[in-house]
Amino acid sequence: MSIKNAQLEVDEWIKNHGVRYFNELTNMAQLTEEVGEVARIIARRYGEQSEKESDRNKDLGEELADVLFVLLCLANQTGTDLQKAFDKKMALKTERDHNRHHNNEKLRP
Repeated sequence: MSIKNAQLEVDEWIKNHGVRYFNELTNMAQLTEEVGEVARIIARRYGEQSEKESDRNKDLGEELADVLFVLLCLANQTGTDLQKAFDKKMALKTERDHNRHHNNEKLRP
């Protein structure tokens, strides 16, 4: 699914099930909360913190999807074409970072 189609699907879901978008500040706070949940899983599962029993069944994919959903909501309500912005960013990163990363000694195996 393209990002554009994902934005449309989220918009349809909001119209049919969510009544309306939360305001931008509420969604920003919600995004921060969801990113925090992702950080908690990563820190405990892949980092040096011990994983609590209550965290072991947390689904990283589900938490990342929560982040994506709220991000798509913010894009929709601010009139941001995320597909266009993403494509532009990838082109910029490809041009700017290709040699930089290949020449980075820290990234060599």
